[in-house]
Amino acid sequence: MIVFHVLLELVMTLEESIKKELIFKTSRSSGPGGQHVNKTSSRVEAIFDLKNSKVLDDEQKELLRAKLESHIDSKGLIHVVSSEHRSQLRNKSSAIFKMYELIITGIIKPKKRKATKPSRKSIEARLRKKSLHALKKGRRKNNSG
Repeated sequence: MIVFHVLLELVMTLEESIKKELIFKTSRSSGPGGQHVNKTSSRVEAIFDLKNSKVLDDEQKELLRAKLESHIDSKGLIHVVSSEHRSQLRNKSSAIFKMYELIITGIIKPKKRKATKPSRKSIEARLRKKSLHALKKGRRKNNSG
């Protein structure tokens, strides 16, 4: 429980720091809104400068470069777009959330797999099943001749 609390606190701190480094661009959306979308810039693009970020250390940046290479452009910027809502404010919140999700899931290292060997009972069961299968095949061979 303590580990979870510390991790949650780290994520919250990271989110606030990332939010300060985000750059936002708005444009006209093609989403819902009827004639409203022709007049207002409700589409929001959030941009995070991975190369020049002061929030992330070098190891985290390398992890993100490897995991998110499809989201990173040639200048080292991560782009996230949101246009599913009519409101620019809601799209901005959505873009921020998507960016957090991308960065935080990209930073988390996968657990190393522990090699395990099969139990004695499972080995015996496999060998028993194998010999039964061989017997069945052998009987077919004798009957068909």
